[in-house]
Amino acid sequence: MSKAEKTKQLIIEKTATLFNTKGYISTSLSDITQATGLTKGSIYGNFENKDEVAIEVYKYNAGLLSTTMSRSFGDEFPTSGEKLHAFVNFYRKNWPVVFSNGGCPLMNAATEADDSFPALKNQVKNSFDVWMTKISSVILEGKKKREINEKADAEKYASLFVMLIEGGILLSKTTGNQSYLNQALDKISDMIDHELIILPS
Repeated sequence: MSKAEKTKQLIIEKTATLFNTKGYISTSLSDITQATGLTKGSIYGNFENKDEVAIEVYKYNAGLLSTTMSRSFGDEFPTSGEKLHAFVNFYRKNWPVVFSNGGCPLMNAATEADDSFPALKNQVKNSFDVWMTKISSVILEGKKKREINEKADAEKYASLFVMLIEGGILLSKTTGNQSYLNQALDKISDMIDHELIILPS
């Protein structure tokens, strides 16, 4: 990496939690300089404006979540059912880390951006699309292997899983009570076991 690339990456990494906790719109240039120890000139020497910093930080935060979550769908878990349960367990195990960093970056950005920050809104939409595609692809692969009910609508279940998780995170983060997220994850596990997985005859 060049010196400029290293500086740009430092800015992104140093402000990742800041943007996710304070907000992509609310975080000011002064907040960024304080978090990085760099001058305003250095920030603008690497980014066109604060919005560009916010977009790149969002991509970084969403990328970290996606990379970690994707391990649940790896070859370590041979069956589709095991992959789906590993995905659920990811959220059970990583709840403290996700919340200490401000919560789910996708939900935070989606709630905040809406129509006031269309560029960020588009990035969030793409992230949700990728997330749901990963889940539905596991279900579709399971149907091919006859591990998953052939009548299961992969896109429907993928969107339901995401809605339940995001709703559980929202309530748990707001109330400080993990039980809401656990209830959502329990419901997903129940759907996996009783609606998706084909039991051996």
